[in-house]
Amino acid sequence: MVFQLLSIPIPWMLGPLVFVLIGQFFLRNLAWPHALRNSGMVLVGITIGQAFVVDVFLESNVAELIIYLVVLNISLLVFAFMLARLTQRWTGQSFMNALVCSIPGGLSQIIMFAVEQKNIDVAQVTYFHVIRVLAVVILIPFIISPHATESPTVPFVFTDVPALVMLVGVCVIGVPLAAFLRVPTPYILGPVIVVMVLKIYGVDLPVLPTTLQQLAQLCIGAYIGLLLKPHMLKLSPKVLIAGVLNAALLLLITYIGALLLMQALPIHFATAFLATAPGGLDQMGILAAAVGASVSFVTLFQLVRIFFIFFVAMPIVQMMNRKALNTKNASRLFNG
Repeated sequence: MVFQLLSIPIPWMLGPLVFVLIGQFFLRNLAWPHALRNSGMVLVGITIGQAFVVDVFLESNVAELIIYLVVLNISLLVFAFMLARLTQRWTGQSFMNALVCSIPGGLSQIIMFAVEQKNIDVAQVTYFHVIRVLAVVILIPFIISPHATESPTVPFVFTDVPALVMLVGVCVIGVPLAAFLRVPTPYILGPVIVVMVLKIYGVDLPVLPTTLQQLAQLCIGAYIGLLLKPHMLKLSPKVLIAGVLNAALLLLITYIGALLLMQALPIHFATAFLATAPGGLDQMGILAAAVGASVSFVTLFQLVRIFFIFFVAMPIVQMMNRKALNTKNASRLFNG
């Protein structure tokens, strides 16, 4: 409410985020149930699915769109390698550790990947990606707010409650199905897929009221605010500074990429910036819906980035890491 009175953009997400982020440095044992965060993600998935319009892409040059998607993701991966080299030189980390810190993938997937590797510092990886998420979620609303258009308010109608309950229930069922199919971020993509299938078959769906969209923002904002733990600040000063610079450089390259994308496609700045931003699908989906950007374009570009990192970038990093470990072990045997 305070952020709304101050006319700060996306107040229902940034307000809880900032208050929780600051509060946990003064109050011990602050916690936010995963069930609430997951509920927020399901609501975001429904919002994205309802706003997704396939006709937008049918009216575009599909081949040209695919080229832009491929070029953007390859460029992002190349830039991540360059960032990793700079991070390695500045902090003294291994190149593999710096690379995992620099690839802008999903927070949970990157951390789980780091845990599975033998020579990756999980604490450093977690810090880098938490700072990236915080920078994206806090700064991007201010960057795009001058280019935003006000989204229409959807009032809460009591007669829509049964239909809304059924819709949410069906979408919740889609979560374990998406997880079974090993789809990244199933709490979002499960509902997105369910809603899109229902739309294809002509099912008349109730529109998610603004109140529930704000509730989703609150749930996700509070969760993100708790990501930066006080103990993370005990890392070396060079690592702390490198994490901030890494996030800043990623945002800078995103800004440049958005300007180039605007020249190539008939989209405005808010859509282009959110489409290329190194954030999560849930955060970018919320922002796109809140500022009147094209949710369809933002979702498509973010989805392709998620799948590219999940199925292309991470296997490459894993292969490189395995090779580095084998070389290191062989060197030890030779010297031993």
